[in-house]
Amino acid sequence: MTESGVSHRIVADLLRARTGQQLTEGRRWRIGTALSGIYRQRGISGVDQLVGLLTEPGSDELAREVVEALLNNETYFYRDRGMFEQLGQRVLPDLAARRASGKRLRIWSAGCSTGQEVYTLAMVLAEQPERWRGWDIEILGTDVSQRAVDAARRARYTQFEIQRGLGVGQMLQWFRETEHGWEPHPKLKAMVRFERRNLLDPVERPGWYDLILCRNVLLYFDCTTRALAFRRLDEAMADNGWLMLGAGETVVGRTGRFEPVDGNQGLCRRRDEAVGETLAMPRRAIVRTG
Repeated sequence: MTESGVSHRIVADLLRARTGQQLTEGRRWRIGTALSGIYRQRGISGVDQLVGLLTEPGSDELAREVVEALLNNETYFYRDRGMFEQLGQRVLPDLAARRASGKRLRIWSAGCSTGQEVYTLAMVLAEQPERWRGWDIEILGTDVSQRAVDAARRARYTQFEIQRGLGVGQMLQWFRETEHGWEPHPKLKAMVRFERRNLLDPVERPGWYDLILCRNVLLYFDCTTRALAFRRLDEAMADNGWLMLGAGETVVGRTGRFEPVDGNQGLCRRRDEAVGETLAMPRRAIVRTG
């Protein structure tokens, strides 16, 4: 392996150690492009010099910048719109019926990037005012990227960003144009909050979330890391909760904890709940593998 090949592997190992994401050999071509801004700002000639600097004392800030640059923050409003239609027509009515006595709904967007998915969820709920009147609703967006979380908290979208996925009617109804960009309506902001969090970390509030979206995140994990991610999602989910994955992701052959609903690969429930079994013991006492 060439010197640069070794350096690419070291950079990939850094990303995996800090985020769990795998940068396979076939995708390591991204390193030069993703890190070009850091090279220019710091006067670095290439990946070999970068790795040399990363081994020096006091290089943690550089390592953080490298990891941030390598993360894929691609997102837009109503990404895979058909899935959000499923949410509005099937998932949310089911949860509204099941949670009617407490009138509390908790949603987690894991890997929320710069916030468009979270605000899409808020719009879906805000467009059903009769159903959710008097409810306590909170949507949490988390991402391993501090830069993405900071952008989500600012919630100031460019003209290009606001038009990706939103029709003119929705754009004008739920956002207002300011000198800083397009900002969400206060009604949407009141439903959401954002935190930096690694999906693989221990769950802070087991059994808390009624709906979890983890879309286009698991694609970047190897089998072992993906199994841990499914475990964390299972631990975080409330009884009779729902899980939504990305269009290119599936639980089939990947975990024994969830299964798709009616053949919809991206919409899942716990295996026992999906097949309608009556649990003989509290869910936390059940041991699953995978």
